[in-house]
Amino acid sequence: MGEDKKHEDPDKDAPIKALDETDIAFLKNYGLGPYAAPIKKVEQDVKDVLKRINDVCGVKESDTGLAPPSRWDLVSDKQMQQEEQPLQVARCTKIINPNTDDAKYVINVKQIAKFVVGLGDKVAPTDIEEGMRVGVDRTKYQIQIPLPPKIDPSVTMMTVEEKPDITYSDIGGSKEQMDKMREVVELPMLHPEKFVQLGIDPPKGVLMYGPPGTGKTLLARAVANRTDACFIRVIGSELVQKYVGEGARMVRELFQMARSKKACIVFFDEVDAIGGARFDDGAGGDNEVQRTMLEIVNQLDGFDARGNVKVLMATNRPDTLDPALLRPGRLDRKVEFGLPDLASRTQIFQIHTRTMNVERDIRFELLARLCPNSTGADIRSVCTEAGMYAIRARRKTVTEKDFLEAVNKVIKGYQKFSATPKYMIFN
Repeated sequence: MGEDKKHEDPDKDAPIKALDETDIAFLKNYGLGPYAAPIKKVEQDVKDVLKRINDVCGVKESDTGLAPPSRWDLVSDKQMQQEEQPLQVARCTKIINPNTDDAKYVINVKQIAKFVVGLGDKVAPTDIEEGMRVGVDRTKYQIQIPLPPKIDPSVTMMTVEEKPDITYSDIGGSKEQMDKMREVVELPMLHPEKFVQLGIDPPKGVLMYGPPGTGKTLLARAVANRTDACFIRVIGSELVQKYVGEGARMVRELFQMARSKKACIVFFDEVDAIGGARFDDGAGGDNEVQRTMLEIVNQLDGFDARGNVKVLMATNRPDTLDPALLRPGRLDRKVEFGLPDLASRTQIFQIHTRTMNVERDIRFELLARLCPNSTGADIRSVCTEAGMYAIRARRKTVTEKDFLEAVNKVIKGYQKFSATPKYMIFN
């Protein structure tokens, strides 16, 4: 009976609860219920000792995937690295008998020859396509690895990674222009079904033109902030290269990169640097720029489909652009950024003074009346100059008198530097 009482001890099940159900069943089957706690304690002690050993050796808990240092063989690893041969870059030009076991691949190794080769052990037939770059070994020229398309690093750097901090609310006096731009850029991305129902293609390109300082580049920055699509910014002069064909190659790679994205916006700033009308100066000095422009014309609406790529262009000399670049189909919409009217100038003053420490009840409409025919850039300069007057007087707030003095200095004093009258002559 003593034996039975020993097994019926109520405390014997207490340590078993710490184990999982499989362990409890195993121990009960063999009548080892009372020994559950000591066994669990020994297991935990073993784990603690192993952890201390790993800590001393500098090995973490298998998150790196490394074996313990005692199992490392650095000599054989180094020997394997030295024996591994470098690969040559080639281009797969044709696949013979595709989708069969005896498929062969015609590769073109630059400046050497063409070869018909097979695949290496680590490559599947589905990985290789016609026209792609591949890595081949130097002995049998077998394809060892598929390579990504070659895109110039200077082209890759044109992608805008960080979104600008300009939003639509930071642009004053361009509501009509903003609406036109959003129709082209945002509507096809957010509501493509509207265009499908009507059976029309959405506009693919926009030309923004107007005097300097009226907000063309500013609006493009706001578009980049708003959209989730990839945004590529190109300054026209970046595509002007020294050697023949380099500028056209950059344009091709630029649009190749843009087509590889789900949705992309390409913004050409100061497009008159490369988009000028074609002419022959007799010396051939402008031929390379014209080739670059013709490549842009071809990419905008040529033989290949443009895909989901929207193109924005900005210039303050639309009269110099080539007619082939401006035709509908390439640039479907032309948006003029004119000089802001009185209400727009008042709004621009209020936008630029939002973050400034200014006195209350400043008459912004009066200041706007004192700045006729001025651009948004001029008004921003007035606000900055008013702040400079306050700093000079060692004040912490900007007064209306500071703004009036700044208007006299910037608007009236710098009148001879304004580009607006010249723009009006050209147009």
